[in-house]
Order: sequence, then C-alpha cells, then structure tokens
Amino acid sequence: MHESVSPRGVVSAIRRAKFLRLRISGFLVATVLSLDLGVAVAQESGIAIELNKLEPQGQGCRAYFVVGNKTKTAYEELKLDLVLFRPDGVIGRRFAVDLGPLKPEKKSVKLFDIEGTACDQVGSFLINDVMECKSDTGPVADCLKDIGVSTLTNVQLNK
Repeated sequence: MHESVSPRGVVSAIRRAKFLRLRISGFLVATVLSLDLGVAVAQESGIAIELNKLEPQGQGCRAYFVVGNKTKTAYEELKLDLVLFRPDGVIGRRFAVDLGPLKPEKKSVKLFDIEGTACDQVGSFLINDVMECKSDTGPVADCLKDIGVSTLTNVQLNK
C-alpha cells in the first residue's frame, strides 16, 4: 500500500529542503568569506610590493613600485635579485633593486630605470631572491616569505 501525501505535506517537505539548502549554502559562503578574510589578514602583514606603472624613459623604461611596509619594523635595506623576462618568456636581464629604506607601517614609491629595454619588451618580473634584508635591529632571515606581490599593469610580478 502506498501512503498518500497531502499537498500541505509536500509543501512542508519542499520548505524544509529549501531551508536546508539555504543553511548549507550560507555555511559555504560564510566559510569562503572567512577563508578570504584569512588570506586578506595574511596579506596585511609583511611587505607588499606592487608593480604600479611602467613608463617609457628615453630608450629605456621606468618602473614604479609601491612598497607597503605593514610591519612595525623599520627596514634599512631591502635589496632584491630581480629577473626581467621578455614577452616571449626568455630572460632579458637580471639586476639588483634596492627598495630600502622602508619606514614602519608606511607606503612609499620606489622607481628604477631599465636602460636599453623598452617597456613593450618587458613581459614579467620575478623576484628571484632577497639579496639583503636588514632592519634597524640587524639582518632579517627569510624576508622573501614575508613579501606579497601584485601588479596594476599587464606585466606580471612574481616571486
């Protein structure tokens, strides 16, 4: 024998299913948001390096970096081993860039000229390593892990 289900029972079952689905999707959204906030919090600490702009400069290119020191530490030196890749992916040049000094909890703009390389010949940058990292209290170990990178240009900045 089959049990008959009233229309009211069907509506009630549908409402329970929708409520459960909303609770599950709400939980997933809350979880994703909390994970995103966790990432944002992690990026709030350390040193943020943003490739902000590339600008033609004679026969070369000028790169503008916005560097945010989100720590309470003053950095006297922050020298990077930077590799420039051409648009075809082939290494173009390798050079050192000194972004120091960095005041605590302060953003600053650092720029450098890439002589002999036009801006359209810059495909991406790689922070290959940190050559020197020194705070006001002495050398800082493993600065690379505390650096976050971003770009506002079509040229990628990676580490």
